[in-house]
Amino acid sequence: MRWPRWLAFGTFLLVLTMLAGSAWVLESTPKNFAGLAIVGTAITVLGLVITHRVPGNPVGALVAWIGGIVVFLAARDVYYTAALQSDLPLDTRVVALLDESGWWLMIAVALLLLYFPDGRLPGSRWTPVPIALVILGCCQQAFGAVASAPFLSPLQDLPRPFAPAPAPVRVVGDVAFFLMLALFLVSAASLVARSRRSAGKTRAQLKWLALAGVAAVLYPLVCLAEIVVAGETGPVATIYGVIVLVALPASVAVAMLRHDLYDVDRVLADTVTYAVVMVVLLGAYALAALTLGLVLGQGSAAAAAAATAACALVLAPLRTRLQRLVDRRLYPPRRAALLAIEDLQRRIHTEQAQPEELEATLRRALRDPQLRVGLLVPGASGFVDSAGRPVEDTGMVPVLLGGLQIGVLASSGTAGPPVLRAVAANAASLVEVARLRAELARALREVEASRTRLVQAGDAERRRLERDLHDGAQQRLVSLGMAMRLAQRHLDKGTVDVDALLDQGVAELTTAIAELRQIAHGLRPTSLDDGLQAALAAITQSLPIPVRLHIAAGDLPNDVIVTAYYVAAEAVTNAAKYSRATSIAVQVEQSPEDVQIRIEDNGCGGAAARPGSGLSGLIDRVAAVGGSWSLHSPPGQGTTIEAVLPCGS
Repeated sequence: MRWPRWLAFGTFLLVLTMLAGSAWVLESTPKNFAGLAIVGTAITVLGLVITHRVPGNPVGALVAWIGGIVVFLAARDVYYTAALQSDLPLDTRVVALLDESGWWLMIAVALLLLYFPDGRLPGSRWTPVPIALVILGCCQQAFGAVASAPFLSPLQDLPRPFAPAPAPVRVVGDVAFFLMLALFLVSAASLVARSRRSAGKTRAQLKWLALAGVAAVLYPLVCLAEIVVAGETGPVATIYGVIVLVALPASVAVAMLRHDLYDVDRVLADTVTYAVVMVVLLGAYALAALTLGLVLGQGSAAAAAAATAACALVLAPLRTRLQRLVDRRLYPPRRAALLAIEDLQRRIHTEQAQPEELEATLRRALRDPQLRVGLLVPGASGFVDSAGRPVEDTGMVPVLLGGLQIGVLASSGTAGPPVLRAVAANAASLVEVARLRAELARALREVEASRTRLVQAGDAERRRLERDLHDGAQQRLVSLGMAMRLAQRHLDKGTVDVDALLDQGVAELTTAIAELRQIAHGLRPTSLDDGLQAALAAITQSLPIPVRLHIAAGDLPNDVIVTAYYVAAEAVTNAAKYSRATSIAVQVEQSPEDVQIRIEDNGCGGAAARPGSGLSGLIDRVAAVGGSWSLHSPPGQGTTIEAVLPCGS
């Protein structure tokens, strides 16, 4: 995918911008302006990235506008400084007309708040607001040109080119000023109105923008902290100011391009928590420093150290308690889920609930009826729930225990991946218990089904033997007995051809013996008397497909060698009949504990152990001797059958 790389590039560029811009701001005034120009360029690039990834949405263009204005303001001030120090032309009329250009930065931010995140206004009644912002911006630009106050530094010595505006115009200018401030507040209020009606993706995007607002609110606190510690604002406040400048477009970019990049509720809650902690610590430090300063003297190193120690003692228990308090207000999904998990664990310990209720519990806590808890159960194709039903691959978040994946939390509803990631770690123990119980239940069901199939197969085999004996050897022996009895009765009369009768009897006996041998071979092939290699070779010689045999097994118990023979024979026969393979490989390896059988072909794949099929019968044979079985047969990639039989040698 391309857009994560674009986002990574833009974020990396902004980080470099913050570092470069902050370093230049600390040097001198020209470098201060140049640092802001770099910041503005980076913001513009980020706006163009948003425009490219979300075409038709004006949010990207507004972000680029903000960056462009920052670049323009920085270039304007750089030119002013250079003109005052050289012979560059500097028209005071142009200076007057551009004096209030900074308003357009605020107007661009206000428009961004109005159109974020879907590119539409919150409602039809908001339509006049953007128009009024542009009109008032033009008014502020015009009123600034005819102002009577001197230009700001370093242009304070330049004369005003236009006569001051008359009193009525100044009154209109003051009204326009306050109307502009009111519209800024209205633009911010639009986010509140939009947030109340939003859900899902839109709500998450609004929270990313709120995060930038929290960062801006923290700026005065950072300045206050530096004043308390150092006596005046300095590099810390300056660097944080650059970060605040970048926070708005960066938050907008994350919200527009990858709103689920991280759990925004978690980030917002942590930010508010640390902000409150900062305020409390500043108060504690100021109070402790003032009190100890009165006792030990102002500027005392002991007073500073004691105040710092007092803050450290306050910080340890304060952050945890504040985190819980903030989570209740700003991170309700996570807290609701964690409380529900704790309650379920308590009820399980008192035998009032079962671990399988985890899915229903999380659905109620997160208010998401589409949430699923998937378990990684051996033998299942993919993830299944506690009832064995497959869990679809929609927004899956892995559940890990000891670094190993044991399941997933999945949802296509309101509980997105960030919330699920926050819940997964706390639900891991319950998922593991549910997984083990599901694995045990699945094994018991397989044993019960295998036992039923074995009984049915035994009954069917007995009926087949009875039918074969009755229709074959039994009929021939009865016929032979009747012929012998007839010959006995007519032997003295000489009316019976004894030689012909004996020849017929011998033929009947020969046929009966052959039929009995064939029936016996179905119970245990006589070729196994010469070993597994010879028995399998006898089968493969008659196949039209080349079969590679690698048999490395010694003396085995009779039930194991018979099972191994039937597993290999059935798999090879199926491959020859149905797989359209051009080669088959049979490998049998023996270890002190078990025998491993592996049959591979390069056919069309897609094999499955359907009820009543030969493969299903082999599963029962393997289970009957306590072995395990696996089938891997993706369509178009051949088939691999593996069986492990305990040999007890």
